[in-house]
Amino acid sequence: MSENKTDPAFPAEALALAWAGDVAPAEELAHEMDKSFPLNTVLQRYWLPTIRAAVALHRKNADKAVELLGVMSPHELGAPWLIPVYVRGQAYLMQGNGRTAASDFQMIIDHPGLVRLSVVGVLAHLGLARAYALQGDTTKARAAYQDFLTLWKDADPDIPILKEAKEEYAKLQLSTAVTLPLHDRASR
Repeated sequence: MSENKTDPAFPAEALALAWAGDVAPAEELAHEMDKSFPLNTVLQRYWLPTIRAAVALHRKNADKAVELLGVMSPHELGAPWLIPVYVRGQAYLMQGNGRTAASDFQMIIDHPGLVRLSVVGVLAHLGLARAYALQGDTTKARAAYQDFLTLWKDADPDIPILKEAKEEYAKLQLSTAVTLPLHDRASR
């Protein structure tokens, strides 16, 4: 852990801990930052709500995550890397709200200049695929999975989220495979 609480990596460290499910240190770091920098607008309006929303997601409280990120809505396109939008999209997926989740993930995809080289840009394609699958739109889900897998074609094959995406895509392919009736198979 970073010792310098003014280090710009410090909030990202807390978010990474929260996202990884190590919520106690993430909450401790968030509390320390909140106490140390009550007037830091970026910290108060961007990082802390995002960290706390990631903790809420880990605790399966999607409603709380969406509520915490509400403070970001007026400023979300001014936020670096659109991380709060991604976290909110994940919350909507957890709620079963595929349409709203798709909107958030599409916003990220539509603004590559804001996302830059952040992994959020690539993961938004996976989120979009999951959102479309949740809505039952297998055609769009398949295309979004293909986009994600193309972007990560050279990634380490053991990355858990990549393995999950490949499994989900394979299941989607199987569930949408066209099976010809027996009489049609014989004529082919």
